[in-house]
Amino acid sequence: MEIREHFGVYGFCFRDNQRLCIEKNAGPYKGRFDLPGGSQQVGEGLTDTLVREVLEETGYTIASYQHPRVYDAFVKEKGKSFMVHHIMIFYNFTIDHRVAQKTLPFLVADGENDANAVRWLKLEELSFENSSPLVLKLKKEWLGETSLDKDIYRNWEVHETD
Repeated sequence: MEIREHFGVYGFCFRDNQRLCIEKNAGPYKGRFDLPGGSQQVGEGLTDTLVREVLEETGYTIASYQHPRVYDAFVKEKGKSFMVHHIMIFYNFTIDHRVAQKTLPFLVADGENDANAVRWLKLEELSFENSSPLVLKLKKEWLGETSLDKDIYRNWEVHETD
């Protein structure tokens, strides 16, 4: 089976016992909660990507970031003939509250945004049925169950949205 690699930088923000998530409107995590983040642009450093993607997908400006870590997952979408090796770098971040949040959709350089909405969710609201592998990996971390071992999703279902 062909394996394609995807590398991305993602942010995690926690406040008032809730986690910052976006609602995806495209890709294999469509219709699920995900973390703000994504692929690097040419010449961009990891934290440059984090700052840009968080702003594009949430409207929030990052005040600080820390605690980088790397995880990975293999995701094979149902009906696809290939598997994606998703390599993820996570940073914790805090929001600069002096900067007001914009209204979705945010304007991005390429005119595209794969986030429909920003949501603050409690841990118990996040599940296999409604979350991306990124959120599921961090949920394990939050519960103290995480390991550096890869996660494998062999029959991943993309949710259809209106």
